[in-house]
Amino acid sequence: MAVTLNYPGVYIDEVSSGVRTITGVATSVTAFVGRAPRGPVDKPVTVTSYAEYERVFGGLWALSHLGYSVRDFFRLGGTTAVIVRIHATAANDVAKLTIGAGNSQLKLAAASPGAWGAKLSATVDNDVKDKTDTALFNLTVKDSATGQVEIFRNVSFATASSRRVDRVLAESSSLVRAEAPLPTQPQSPFPATSGAASGGNDGAAVGAGDYTTGGSMQANKLGLYQLEKVDLVNLLVIPPYKGTGELGTRDVDDQVLTDAIAYAKSRRAVLVMDAPSGWTNVGNAETAAKAASFTSSRDAAVYFPRVKQPDPLLDGQVATFAPSGAIAGVIARTDGTRGVWKAPAGIEATLSGVADLDVPLTDLEIGRLNPLGVNCLRAAPAAGHVVWGARTREGSDRLASEWKYLPVRRTALFLEESLYRGLQWVVFEPNDEPLWSQIRLNVGTFLTTLFRQGAFQGATPREAFFVKCDKETTTQADIDLGIVNIHVGFAPLKPAEFVVLRLQQIAGQSAV
Repeated sequence: MAVTLNYPGVYIDEVSSGVRTITGVATSVTAFVGRAPRGPVDKPVTVTSYAEYERVFGGLWALSHLGYSVRDFFRLGGTTAVIVRIHATAANDVAKLTIGAGNSQLKLAAASPGAWGAKLSATVDNDVKDKTDTALFNLTVKDSATGQVEIFRNVSFATASSRRVDRVLAESSSLVRAEAPLPTQPQSPFPATSGAASGGNDGAAVGAGDYTTGGSMQANKLGLYQLEKVDLVNLLVIPPYKGTGELGTRDVDDQVLTDAIAYAKSRRAVLVMDAPSGWTNVGNAETAAKAASFTSSRDAAVYFPRVKQPDPLLDGQVATFAPSGAIAGVIARTDGTRGVWKAPAGIEATLSGVADLDVPLTDLEIGRLNPLGVNCLRAAPAAGHVVWGARTREGSDRLASEWKYLPVRRTALFLEESLYRGLQWVVFEPNDEPLWSQIRLNVGTFLTTLFRQGAFQGATPREAFFVKCDKETTTQADIDLGIVNIHVGFAPLKPAEFVVLRLQQIAGQSAV
């Protein structure tokens, strides 16, 4: 708005340039949903390293594939993972301990269910800053399994205290929580004493009802739908849990996969699927992939076969594992080095740490599965084990889908999410040409930057993309309804899936 001119002189008025920078979102934030020996069960937790996962969720566990998948993800290039711990509630699954007696009794419970809580112990002492305050005490909690120690000084059980012990533990402790009732009759001073936890178990085996099919799970943000509490998810991995035997030979319930694909679609994410354990050879894999019951989706990709790796919990013996966590790591690494538009496959998409494949594949065998939208893993001379496919579950040649290729789909999702977030400022702006020109400018600048990074086909920006927002896209009827329509088109890069060399022998020619 112009300044008021009320005296002779020079006036300065700052005018907005109309540029509102659109920033591309992250492309490889990966959500893992599965069972863990410890950690929160009521909220997703973001971790940025496997060491952090070990501290919060306990690392590798003989009863669950989750730890192995997260380990492979970070080892192969992943940077950010969101962990949702699934736990089937059972009686006495939270360890508890008691310090003191009578009305001066302090009751503590492990911060999360699991047998890990039985390793907890706690000590209180009265070496506090105010000896006259009989409600004050120091609390020390130790986890003997990991050696972790937490010390809380000058906490209190007085109702009005800002250091009330239950509030302090809920806010700051990863090991314990205080249970009601708090002590009401302190001894003078509070006695120095200690106690050890008892109880705690790892709960029952999990099933579909713990992931997606339990009553009102989405409405209550339970199971998989805890991810509603997370701002951004790009990839979704559900390590196998159904069945017995080796962890890597188990499966995921069909309904959970169906629900997970639907949820991934709603979050502009892609589900990285493991091939079913029944795919033990190329023949039955080909038959199953052709079956109508095997899901087709532009927001999912399946990988075959499973991989063999040394298992630290079995003294380094080679065991079978699902590859989805490792694949997510390869995708994240490719995004970081080349961009989301580069297919996460080829001799650069190496699977380090993989000792062997459960089903070794030849070129001809891969040629039977690739046209069906099944991404294969293979041993490549000199490169090692690599990902050798980049199709979505709509990648079957018979479907002729425009979302055949995984990098094309993921580029579209990246653009959708980035533009969705970058255009929030448009809401409630005056719906006329000045707004439309600002939209064209900001979206065009964002896409031009991507074009210069090599994200699109075409020799010029005009060939690579278009942005249209004017009176043709937004009619007077739309304006009356409060609608502004923005049309964005892009020319995606598609992977060179087949490289054809034509060699010709040149007949000898006599010089003229």
